Amino acid sequence: MAAHPTPRHVLILGGTTEARRLAELLAAEPEPGLTVTTSLAGRVTNPVLPPGASRIGGFGGPQGLATWLHTHAVDAVVDATHPFAERMSFNAATACATAGVPLLALRRPAWTPAPGDDWHHVPTLAAAAAALPALGSRAFLTTGRTDLAAFAHLDGTWFLARSVDAPTAPLPWQTHVLLARGPFTLDGERELIREHRIDVLVTKASGGSATAPKLAAAREAGIPVLVVDRPPVPRGVPAAVSPEAAAAWLRARSQTT
Repeated sequence: MAAHPTPRHVLILGGTTEARRLAELLAAEPEPGLTVTTSLAGRVTNPVLPPGASRIGGFGGPQGLATWLHTHAVDAVVDATHPFAERMSFNAATACATAGVPLLALRRPAWTPAPGDDWHHVPTLAAAAAALPALGSRAFLTTGRTDLAAFAHLDGTWFLARSVDAPTAPLPWQTHVLLARGPFTLDGERELIREHRIDVLVTKASGGSATAPKLAAAREAGIPVLVVDRPPVPRGVPAAVSPEAAAAWLRARSQTT
């Protein structure tokens, strides 16, 4: 069998900058028979679609995904979902094991503190809500629109909540919603902290460069950062830390088949 530069059908579980970049890299491959499908969860109203085919919505759990992989003759899957999309990552691991399809996790490196940072790590959003009142009273909340309910009971904290789409109730009663899509700049983050008199930043340990400037702005302002740590990941799944490394993994697999 002749070697191909990439598998014939790659499914990217997307929704991240890294997923979009991987789709761009694969679109530039010389293999004319290559099909790349990016799956999006559908949580964002107007997502930025990557090159290639796209599908929006769930698969119906791991068995539904396994069936989709078989029906669409998928040769490899790259889990490039958000680091906090825990359920999808475990569903992908189960589905790929069931269908006998190779799986790679594309996981961006986590942020690491720099000198001068005042980071407070917590394991869950509920733990973040419990710790927040002791750290500040005017919070810049950047955990995403679906997570505001965890803070809804805090009536002594004012929130600046940033998300791509408008959040739904319940919300903390003192909440100013800012609709914005990254990447963000250091100057812009500085101005938000100054204008809204922010005294604590709340974030997930998402990693990536698009939203990292808020951490530098918090450091400069001397305010604490409440960091929700990443959830566990499936064991035994090989991982890449960049779209380029993921593309190389796909090439190496196709050249050995």
